[in-house]
Parts: sequence; C-alpha cells; structure tokens
Amino acid sequence: MEVNDEVFDEIQDKVLFREKQISTLLNLFNRRNSCSCGSIFVYGHTATGKNYVLETIFEKLQLPSIFVNCVECFNARLMYEHILNQLQILQPDCEEDKEFVRCDNMNDFIRMMKKCLTIENFSEETLFIVVDKCERLRDMEVNLLPTFLRLNELTGCNICVVFISEIIFEKFRQGSGVREPFQMQFPDYSKSELLEIMCLDAPAEHPQAFYHGYCQLLLSVFYNVCRDLKELSYLARLNFPKYCEPITNGEADYSNVKKLWRNIEPHLRKAMSTVFLHEVSSSQWEQIQEGTHGIKGLSSYSTVELPFYSKYLLLAAYLASHNPAKTDRQFFCKTTAKKMTKRAKVAAKFGVKTSSQMKGPHQFVLDRLMAIFYSIVDEKVPASAVILTQLSSLVTLRFLSQVSANDQLDSPKYKCLVSLDLIKAIARQLEFDLGQYLYDFINQ
Repeated sequence: MEVNDEVFDEIQDKVLFREKQISTLLNLFNRRNSCSCGSIFVYGHTATGKNYVLETIFEKLQLPSIFVNCVECFNARLMYEHILNQLQILQPDCEEDKEFVRCDNMNDFIRMMKKCLTIENFSEETLFIVVDKCERLRDMEVNLLPTFLRLNELTGCNICVVFISEIIFEKFRQGSGVREPFQMQFPDYSKSELLEIMCLDAPAEHPQAFYHGYCQLLLSVFYNVCRDLKELSYLARLNFPKYCEPITNGEADYSNVKKLWRNIEPHLRKAMSTVFLHEVSSSQWEQIQEGTHGIKGLSSYSTVELPFYSKYLLLAAYLASHNPAKTDRQFFCKTTAKKMTKRAKVAAKFGVKTSSQMKGPHQFVLDRLMAIFYSIVDEKVPASAVILTQLSSLVTLRFLSQVSANDQLDSPKYKCLVSLDLIKAIARQLEFDLGQYLYDFINQ
C-alpha cells in the first residue's frame, strides 16, 4: 500500500502536533512487502502520543503487528509465548482451536519464529513487534534486549521490532552485542499545544470559548508542576462541574470570570494537594466535593513516593532534628542498652507533653545524619555518591533545608522540614518503630 498525502492528512487529523513523527514513520512503513529497518526506538515522556501514533498508523495501513507490554509480560518466557501465540492469530489459515504455544528459552523462540514466518502468503510481509515499557527489559535476561535488536538477523525473516520507552537509549547500553536502533523522539507538548488538545474534550452543552478559558485557567495553575496530558485532562474533567456551579445555580453567567474563579480556586488548591498525588480515587473526590465522604484528615502526605533509601534518610533527618545530640548513643549505639532517662521518667510520671515538637526542628551536621542513617538501616549500604544525591533531592523537594552556606563543604548543616504526620506515614511504610527512637515519645 503506497503512502500518499491523503493517508498522511487522515492520520494527522487524529493525532495533533506530531507531523514530523508521523511522516518519518510512514516513510519507514511505506510498503508492506519492503524490508524495514531491524529496530526502531521511540522515546519520550509519558502522554506524548507514542502508543497512539503507532496504533493509528498500524490500523490505517493494516500492517501485521504484535503489541507486547513488558508490565504484563514481566519475564522472558511470557514474552516468547505472547508473541508466538499472537503470531498464530495473524496467520491467514489460523484456526480458533489451535493449541497454546509453550516456549521456555531463546533458542526455541528463534526456531519457532522461523517456522511461523516462512509459511506461504506471510513470509513476504514485514512483521512489526511493538515492545511497550521496554525499559523493563533491562531487569530481565541479559540476552533478551540484544536478541530483539537483532531479531531479523537471527531469524532471517523480515521483522521490525519497535521499542517504546520513557527513557533515552543510552540507559540501555550494557555491553557488546547491542545493535543501535533507529531512534525517534516524541518531545513534550508545549503549553499552547496542551491547551488545544484539552479543548477537544469540550462538552456540547457549553460554549467552546468558555471551556477554552477554563482549560487556560487550569493550565495556569498546574502547568509548572505537571506536563502530563492525561493528568491534566483528568483534572479538567474532574473539576469542571465545580467551575460551572455558579452558572448552573443562576448566580453568574459565562462572562463573570471573577466569580467563577473564586468558586473554583479552593477546589483547585485541594486538587493540587490530594488528587494530583493520587491519594483518593475520582469517585471519592466527587464525594468529598459533595460533602458525603467520610474521609477525615486528608493530606498530601498520606502516601509518599520516594526511593527506598531516601525514606530512611528522611527518617534519620527527622530524628536528628528532634532528638538532642547527647541521646544518640542511647538510641543508636548497638552495644548500649536503651535506658529511660530521668527526663523521660518525669514525663511518664506526670504526663508532661512533648516539647521538641513545639520548639520545632533543630539543625544538625551531615556526619550526624549519616551516622543515624547507617544505624537504622537494617542492611549494609555502601557509602556512595548515590546516597548523597538522594540527600540533595530531598533538599530540592523542600523536605530538608540546608542552613549552612554553600561554600561550607566540610560539615554542611541541615534542618528537617517535614511534619510528624508525614514521618509517621513513612515509618509505617518501612515498618519502622518510630516511637522507639524518638526522644519525645520514649515514655509512650
């Protein structure tokens, strides 16, 4: 099937702002029977149209293709069997009662691929195998990625493997035997492009210009922290009924922007701290807006997605900020028995409340932080730049604050800024007994 301008225009109408990528892919997939390149690496951030563009092109050109998701096929055997069984379905003489194909190793997979692709009426066409979330291949068998990059060479058949990833190909290089694929980037959408795509979901019962203004308002709030089209579209659909509430109640019209903004502002602020971080589902969020949900005390820290060691670093920082330095031997020395101090005994007897939480966090030096960190982590962690990089990330996220000058390299000082509720949530995730190490709660 020849690719002409009519096909290009038709696909472009479905997929906006991807003219260059569509044109390149159409040139690569120009003829069904022509030999294509052995592998194509498509990369870009989430929600940039990678899967949608490929699915649209394959559907329009009716090219034989097999889609593999590395989340579902999480090991080599599942990938082999999924591809081989889907290949049976693509065969012209496919019967519905064919047996499920079993495949345990790479040699059997190559042999069975050759057998399936050399049958009559199917050997001349290019078979496209699309591997989505391909960054997970790095955690599977070491020979899996090099094999898929050379699959057309190993089988001697016309196969093109298309990899879809959110990271660059340089992160995949693990040694020799890896063939460089043709690389194609899907860049992030600009703010104006996001606005135009979001406006395609405008409801019919409201003017197009009104929904355009609403999306523009939403982007002015969330664009600096989120460029994900799916997230932004989700937030737009979720909060639009509240934006229209004054119009529905007859309290304002479409031109009263100030009143509409005053009505939606608290909901957008709450969405920034809850829905955007996926603390609640969309149905729960609607119940919260209507006042019928029973959840109390929702905060943006009910679940915290941090690397494993970053959570222990944050715990160590909190303990260093709220425990006196003279108590470190008592809490963290392995050979010293933990005895209740005189102050703790008085607190336990007379019910004295915590004082460190009222005074706020104190500053601590880096050496003390790392000593506490290595004490509370159960396993041996080698001292490396990775740990210090995670510490720097916590400062960037405003979980920690560097209170010393940048030129003070010998002993930088920090202060922990997180709340007690957050550190309790992190301790629960790690199954860490916070009360055993926190000075104020030793009496509890």
